[in-house]
Amino acid sequence: MASDNVFSGLKVVDFASFVAAPGAAVILSDFGADVIKVEPPSGDPWRHAHKIPPQPASDDPYQWHLANRNKRSITLDLKSPSAQQVVEQLVRWADVFIVNTPHPARKKLKLEYADVMQWNPRLIYADLTGFGEKGPDASLPGFDITSYWARSGLLSMTRDAGAPPTWPVAGSGDNATAVGIYSAIVTALYRRERTGKGAYVTTSLLAEGVWSASVSIQAALAGAKFYGLHDRKHPASAALNVYRASDGTWFVLIVMPDKLAAVAKAIGRPDLLTDPRFSDPAKLMANMPQLTAIFDDLFSAQPMAHWEEVFSGVHVTFGAVRGPEEVINDPQLVANDIVVPLEGAGGKLTSTISSPIQVHGVAKVPARRAPNLGEHTEEILRDLGFDTDGIEDLRANGAVPKVKEHA
Repeated sequence: MASDNVFSGLKVVDFASFVAAPGAAVILSDFGADVIKVEPPSGDPWRHAHKIPPQPASDDPYQWHLANRNKRSITLDLKSPSAQQVVEQLVRWADVFIVNTPHPARKKLKLEYADVMQWNPRLIYADLTGFGEKGPDASLPGFDITSYWARSGLLSMTRDAGAPPTWPVAGSGDNATAVGIYSAIVTALYRRERTGKGAYVTTSLLAEGVWSASVSIQAALAGAKFYGLHDRKHPASAALNVYRASDGTWFVLIVMPDKLAAVAKAIGRPDLLTDPRFSDPAKLMANMPQLTAIFDDLFSAQPMAHWEEVFSGVHVTFGAVRGPEEVINDPQLVANDIVVPLEGAGGKLTSTISSPIQVHGVAKVPARRAPNLGEHTEEILRDLGFDTDGIEDLRANGAVPKVKEHA
């Protein structure tokens, strides 16, 4: 693979917190961008999320490294009047400026697009919100669970009939949204190459959630008739359902019409094709629970390894339901550079998840640990043109407070 990085020389300021917006900066960094993470004196709260239930507990800040690897960190107290000098120099230095501070606070801190674009008209200003920039709820705080999952309709649909809404996997909506804001940034960079103009780009957790739920939302827009929530024992189709093998492994089975005969033969039940209960569409629909019960008994008689061999032999689509501890041992992850080595994190954390974008012929930079709080403050200030006296003045005024090493 070539060693040239797509975004070598691209300068990114990550003024965001938590997951989605910083995740977009991670993707840019994977392809060689120089990313400066700007944090308040207390640090991004996501630094400590590995200690907050129901997140999996660990001594290693695994979430922090995932959302902030490859970056440099500077601490900046925006409440100090002198901090504006640093913000201005960061904006002049940057190609991309990523922010997710709520707009009311952003306005007070003079971080709105109108405030910063005067210093750098070529700037790509990437704004991530919970619910969008406009509308009655534009100022509401939002996390992926509320904005991406609940408000979009996804949470209402990802459950079985009769079950209450569940708690979704933390960060799942955030990481999907990270790819969205990354795409907006790259689109604006392409436009800048053609026109020389900067841009204000944006998306929201809500917009990304509705996009993820768009098949169903589009159906609602069309006035379509919904079948209701999935009911495993009374499914719309027994050939599109979830079953359990004898070893306790659940699996998703998807048998398209052209595969029915081959699958029926492979599982040893070709008689089902001529069974009078299932021989025509009307009878099949009426007796779908009975067919599901037959499959339940059949599939529960053999372990998952057996069914993997059977289904693979007829090229039918299936997927074993794996937990995180099993997923990390999936050989597909290493073979496809989905999981890659992480340099320097220490502890048990030696690997991380790469961003889901590959460009053939282009190597991503090796993943290195996320920065300690304020670890690169002086280095960054010097890159921005501040000399020793200037840095001391900023410290004296509290704009760049000292932080403990390895905080």
